[in-house]
Amino acid sequence: MRISIPILTLLITLVSIPPLGAQELVDPTATRTLPAAEEDYFPFEDDFDEAFVATADPLEPFNRAMFWVNDKLYFYLLKPVARTYRVVPEPARVSVGNFFSNVATPVRLANCLLQFRFIDAGREVGRFAVNTTWGIGGLFDPARKHLGWQKKDEDLGQTLGYFGIPAGPYLVLPVFGPSNPRDAVGRVGDGFLDPWPYVLDETWEVIAVKTYERINWLSLDRDTYEAIKREQLDPYIFIREAYTQRREAMILE
Repeated sequence: MRISIPILTLLITLVSIPPLGAQELVDPTATRTLPAAEEDYFPFEDDFDEAFVATADPLEPFNRAMFWVNDKLYFYLLKPVARTYRVVPEPARVSVGNFFSNVATPVRLANCLLQFRFIDAGREVGRFAVNTTWGIGGLFDPARKHLGWQKKDEDLGQTLGYFGIPAGPYLVLPVFGPSNPRDAVGRVGDGFLDPWPYVLDETWEVIAVKTYERINWLSLDRDTYEAIKREQLDPYIFIREAYTQRREAMILE
């Protein structure tokens, strides 16, 4: 059964955003060096500035309730499945992540162009060509390993910020995790550039693929969220400020 692209983009967004916004978080206790391919998943420094500037959070009661929902979803469903999936050797899971990253090139490319980052856009085209051929369909990343062409993570939320659209108040949504109105709109917009709805026939197939991508991503996570819960007096505040600062830093890069 087919459904309209706008509705499908919402469904894709629902299953494609890392639970609790994990990709935006920083683990201040992390010390290990990530393999090159794994850096795609956790491209953050360990010396995160703890001198937070408070984020506007007028919806804090609602946000804390959603934070609790996401916390339970993470610990009782998503992470157990991801840990079970770790029976698959890590190099294979990293290659799966490389493949999904390669498929997502149109999102990064379009947003590089929208921000007039033509050099980065050209590099994304080059990365796609090299990794699709030399990298065997994107399973490997020779463009970075051998040519030094780093992936440029750009999305529509960053593009809107580049043009001065304010982020708006902090917002936590069930499953989606940390966000704000600007990023929420951007994620839906990016869904129109996602190739999967255009190459798969059935809606359930798209949702299954995107869910598998998230499980694979979580299987490579070294319990970042668990470390935050263990080390931070108020994990909600830490995640809120980490998310906000990281997103603003990405816009200014």
